[in-house]
Amino acid sequence: MIAVPYGSAYLAAPEYEAPLAEELARHGVGIASWHGRLALSPEAPVASAWALEVWTAPQLIEIGSIKSAANALRAIQRNWGAYEVAHHRRMALIAENLPPLKRRPLRFPELPPTGHLGAWTLLEPNLMLASATTSSAFVNGEILFEEDHIGPPSRAYLKLWEACTRLGHWPQPGEHCIDLGATPGGWTWAIAKLGAEVVAIDKAPLAPQVAAMKGVSFRTGSAFAEPPAPVDWLFCDVIAYPERSLRMVQNWIAAGAPQHIVCSIKFQGATDHDAAEAFAAIPGGHVSHLCYNKHELTFLWDACAA
Repeated sequence: MIAVPYGSAYLAAPEYEAPLAEELARHGVGIASWHGRLALSPEAPVASAWALEVWTAPQLIEIGSIKSAANALRAIQRNWGAYEVAHHRRMALIAENLPPLKRRPLRFPELPPTGHLGAWTLLEPNLMLASATTSSAFVNGEILFEEDHIGPPSRAYLKLWEACTRLGHWPQPGEHCIDLGATPGGWTWAIAKLGAEVVAIDKAPLAPQVAAMKGVSFRTGSAFAEPPAPVDWLFCDVIAYPERSLRMVQNWIAAGAPQHIVCSIKFQGATDHDAAEAFAAIPGGHVSHLCYNKHELTFLWDACAA
């Protein structure tokens, strides 16, 4: 190993390097260089909403051969996930010499893996960057699911699955949920499939197959006109300016109404970092850019953590 000019590294989702760079700059974290979607910084690691994964202990390792690279990683720990940008054949050969890493899609609802996972990449053919610790239990911070291509009316259900997986819990049979801005019903479908009771609220009707599901009821109305009411889960994937969603979430929390919240923070035009930070500052809350998010973040909140 040689002297490391990097104190942290941040992996952006495809096409979302710019919001990550803006966020890091607001935290006073400089970027020394980019390696694909991986931002390398000389500063110590900080929490990042826009990073799929933060490499918290990067180190540079000079390698002379495939075997020496694999041996260097094995000497640190067992499990490693590779982030490929270049030198693909060489990286594949190194990976073949490491203990096999099973990366099967999750069958929701299923808890995420608990095993320790490091991350590595080749900056140059003979120079490896490796971090024994990262912020994610998934390779490159990406959660893969066994998808349902028949039941849901849209792919939005994958965001709910990922949010609940990251929370480590999800609606249970007999729990009461509200889904604001529900139409066409991707999130409502996912909630009902878990056996929970869900009231879907929107100005437009649900997809017929979702409206007919057991445990689903529908009410015509506006997500922002709905008064807070005691529920186990509040879900909201409505398209709105972040400040409006923030006020809505704050009102529900102040009323002591929900036990858990999953709310999308959608950006129209430039990323509103002020609003994102206001969401993140709510006690018990956490903001993340999910693998299945677009130009949006997801706010996760648990009353027990507040």
